[in-house]
Amino acid sequence: MTSDILITRVSRVEAKSVPMKWEWAEANRTFIETNWKRRTADTPKMFNGRVLLLNDLKFEQGLCRTTYFETDYADFIAWIDSGYPDKSIANGFAMGALRGSDGAFICGVMSAHTANAGRIYFPAGTPDLADLRPDGTVDLAESLTRELIEETGLRDGEFHVDDEWIIVQRWPTIALLRMVTMPMTAEEGAALIRANIAKESEPELQDVRIVRSVDDIDAEMMPLFLQSFFEWVFTHT
Repeated sequence: MTSDILITRVSRVEAKSVPMKWEWAEANRTFIETNWKRRTADTPKMFNGRVLLLNDLKFEQGLCRTTYFETDYADFIAWIDSGYPDKSIANGFAMGALRGSDGAFICGVMSAHTANAGRIYFPAGTPDLADLRPDGTVDLAESLTRELIEETGLRDGEFHVDDEWIIVQRWPTIALLRMVTMPMTAEEGAALIRANIAKESEPELQDVRIVRSVDDIDAEMMPLFLQSFFEWVFTHT
């Protein structure tokens, strides 16, 4: 895999989880444990639950097929902190590209107690066991709406999720996006979200940012895949 950006539209995404022994994690237990102690010293509320990482991605006509496996969050964080040494693995997550009725996008600014403090991107989360169904499928559509609601405080009826998926690949980051539109302007949507997070004692978001054009891209705090998405979307829509 390369670090080149690839952006693909598809009508469907199919995801499944298949058991796999992650050899990199097994070979680096000491580093993983040390890294977790360091991380939790800085952010003690981090929880070492089970997450789903992506190890296969294929495209057919109008379809994206993805395969996941389970691992500890501590393994995942150690892999990130050591510079993604296992190039066969990716962080593949569903993400709602939240926007107002005026077409401007609304990104969240992550709170200080989170693993990505200060980073700016759409609400999202690495898939976990809550997204895993009894038949082994991974419900990425549900993951998308759950993370959106949890982080922004929005409710059903306050947004519409498009059927189409936009797959942004910058291996080892794979963002599976859907456009999510609010029935109000981005300014009104941002105000609503700010009011929602102000009611929470420990919100995941500390603020939101509105992105109306490429001029609003924050090259320092936005991940590269998101910068590429904005460059693409403002060119192609």
